[in-house]
Amino acid sequence: MELQINSNVQDASPKKIGKITVLITPPIDEDFWIFRVPLSDKQAIVGFPKFFTIGIGFQVEEDWNTNLPYTADAKKIFNHISHNKGDDSISDADCIAAIRIVQEAATKYQEIKTQKTAQ
Repeated sequence: MELQINSNVQDASPKKIGKITVLITPPIDEDFWIFRVPLSDKQAIVGFPKFFTIGIGFQVEEDWNTNLPYTADAKKIFNHISHNKGDDSISDADCIAAIRIVQEAATKYQEIKTQKTAQ
């Protein structure tokens, strides 16, 4: 399995407008991911910016917006998103392995982001 990184995704961090903090969702499309692990030519597990965290779900979804934070258990994430797999030739074990790869990358990403914020 290959972890792909997209450095062009728009940030979903809170924005300050005067004394008010605003949360704005950037445009969500097929390129709205930071981390991706392809599972087939049409499906992947993705990690994407979600308010205050990284969400994990399938790149192509029938039931839009089905994801959980990267900190949830990999099997729990898979059970929550599995109805969006869309391809029975992809094994559940491969999905869970891909979720774990994205979780590892998201953990490192969040650690670096926290360190930069603290400086």
